[in-house]
Amino acid sequence: MPRESSGSQRAESMPTASDHRHRVLVVDDEPHIGRIIQLKLELGPYEVELVHDGRAALERLRSDAPVDLVLLDIMMPHASGLDVLRELRRLPHRRATPVIVLTARGQETDREQAIQLGATDFLTKPFSPKRLLARIDEIFSH
Repeated sequence: MPRESSGSQRAESMPTASDHRHRVLVVDDEPHIGRIIQLKLELGPYEVELVHDGRAALERLRSDAPVDLVLLDIMMPHASGLDVLRELRRLPHRRATPVIVLTARGQETDREQAIQLGATDFLTKPFSPKRLLARIDEIFSH
């Protein structure tokens, strides 16, 4: 039901800056994990694009299409998440893009390498979707 308005203003609400949906690229070769993340994020102020391998992620990130945050698995076909992260940080228009690495490999060397390459955070699978959402909200609140 449209809200009432006075004068000649349109009855429907106009988008405002607070209506902005952050664009998140989810890169995970496990379709069910990617879909769970997508469904959870799309309940909030997030627009999600899902790709399933490193090559597709690199193609997407090399483009000028907007991406506000990347959720990146490490172990994927065609290019690992660490390879994608390394390349992403070389791209002038992506250097400051936040990246959360998600992986089933909880090895300290993976964490250290991801952070060294510029990851914003590192979460080990299985992870709490609630915790992931809270971390993403925190990144965008700064």
